[in-house]
Amino acid sequence: MGLLGVISNKLIVERSDLLSKGTARSMRNEYGRASVLIADRIAWILRHGNAPNDYVLPHLINHRANLQALKDLGATEIVGINSTGSLKKDLCPGMIVVPDDFITLTATPTIHKNKAVHITPSLNENVRKKLIKAALSNKIKVVKKGTYWQTHGPRLETKAEIKMMANFADIVGMTMAHEAVIAMELDLPYACACSIDNFGNGLLKKPLTMEKIIAGTRKNADLMIKLLHGYLKLSA
Repeated sequence: MGLLGVISNKLIVERSDLLSKGTARSMRNEYGRASVLIADRIAWILRHGNAPNDYVLPHLINHRANLQALKDLGATEIVGINSTGSLKKDLCPGMIVVPDDFITLTATPTIHKNKAVHITPSLNENVRKKLIKAALSNKIKVVKKGTYWQTHGPRLETKAEIKMMANFADIVGMTMAHEAVIAMELDLPYACACSIDNFGNGLLKKPLTMEKIIAGTRKNADLMIKLLHGYLKLSA
């Protein structure tokens, strides 16, 4: 494998040693700007930005610029690391899901403007299998299949929305489906590992808060870093 592209949130990078000798690079392409952290075998993008006081909300992320930057750098595979909420009581915080499908019913970004191109969206099976193998080889419990439902954000979901989504999907987030679609349009193999950081709104009696979600993401960060180390070993 050549260069591995990774897209995650900032909390993962803060706990990782993979980029201890990396350098930051600001890139521009036809879709806009992207900031990339580059190490020996990884090009890493923080989808919500790296500036302390400038958080990029989910619906404002420039997925086209991010994925094009990774392609321009020569990335041959893309791994998404995503924070999600559970839609099922048997999928608990602390678990890792490698989804095999997704749903998004909101407008999806595309690299095409005036060209009739209709892709059939999917997640790359080879990247998925490597993520699963990396997890198992490092004794990380992993759910090998699941459906990810992407909402528009930035607000969280209502109890009624979670109840409805649970009939069709297993986890919910605000970013992965758009990344997967753009990656496929750019012919970049993409799949993701999703940490379950909280139960969806209404699954438990206690109300869901952003503080609980962030605490769950921090708790799961070490598992995700371990998973990435395993993925790199498989790709050596």
